[in-house]
Amino acid sequence: MEESQLLEPPPRGARFSPPPPCPQPPPAPLALAPPAVWPPLDFAMGALACCGACVFTNPLEVVKTRLQLQGELRSRGSYQRHYRGVLQALWLVGRTDGLRGLQKGLSAGLLYQGLMNGVRLGFYSYTEAAGLTAVPGGSLVAGATAGALGAFVASPAYLVKTHLQAQTVATIAVGHQHNHQGVSNAFATIYRREGVVGLWRGVNGAVPRVMVGSAAQLATFSSAKDWVSRLQWFSPNSWLVALTAAMISGVAVTITMTPFDVISTRLYNQPVDELHRGRLYRGFLDCLLKVCRTEGPLGLYKGMGPVFFRLAPHTMLSMLFWDLMRQRALRYYDSRGRS
Repeated sequence: MEESQLLEPPPRGARFSPPPPCPQPPPAPLALAPPAVWPPLDFAMGALACCGACVFTNPLEVVKTRLQLQGELRSRGSYQRHYRGVLQALWLVGRTDGLRGLQKGLSAGLLYQGLMNGVRLGFYSYTEAAGLTAVPGGSLVAGATAGALGAFVASPAYLVKTHLQAQTVATIAVGHQHNHQGVSNAFATIYRREGVVGLWRGVNGAVPRVMVGSAAQLATFSSAKDWVSRLQWFSPNSWLVALTAAMISGVAVTITMTPFDVISTRLYNQPVDELHRGRLYRGFLDCLLKVCRTEGPLGLYKGMGPVFFRLAPHTMLSMLFWDLMRQRALRYYDSRGRS
């Protein structure tokens, strides 16, 4: 057919038939939420991962507690500084209390890590599988909520851990000395003296501490892991992806969590009066104001060195262990589903 015929108008009275509709592409499949691990197994993996990290980082937790209690409510230069840094403090504790002194409170620390992080990581994994972390700000909210739940459940273990790690001989003692004979004795003594409520004394400092730390840790770990995966530095299933993301997460946690960590340590370790009220602080806000007023704003960053040297490797180890165990569990579920 010639071009002139194609351009001629249709004859008068002819009915116009529209061209057939273009075929529409099939709808894109809905994004599925990441597969979930059986909740009791996820709880156990989160607890196991953080307990494994705790064994390596507990000496730094002892040093961190001592540095945070040193010079409590006293202005700079008005008290004797027994501990002058991470390495010197580790050497001093090891020389004075022996190698066992560097692992003070380990049993209570393992109990705390198991309870707190089992609940925290298990709850976060559940929200991730439900797709709640995919919405804007979802990771932060889920991480903070998971941290609050974990901190509340495990608060008695943190209380006992702090008491035991602060205890030492009089020559290098800082903060109030509770003089417990061990973990079980500490729980029994606190219960006899203050009742069940006494076991949760200091929880008002622990909840905001873990909320902030958990939100920073889990949100930055998830986003950093996605970022590292997109850069394709390593193979998709390489453990180096999780390790790099955990390193980034550890820095974020240290910066955001240290002031809350100082306040939490002070609230947990303070002595109580006959009515079971704290002798030094009435609560979180009162502690914050008193520390700033007497020790200056930098008082909120006491012990930041050991906080970093503890939290950074602890975050790296716990997040790496947890991520590797979850990947293995999900691969097992996937293979079972295909068989």
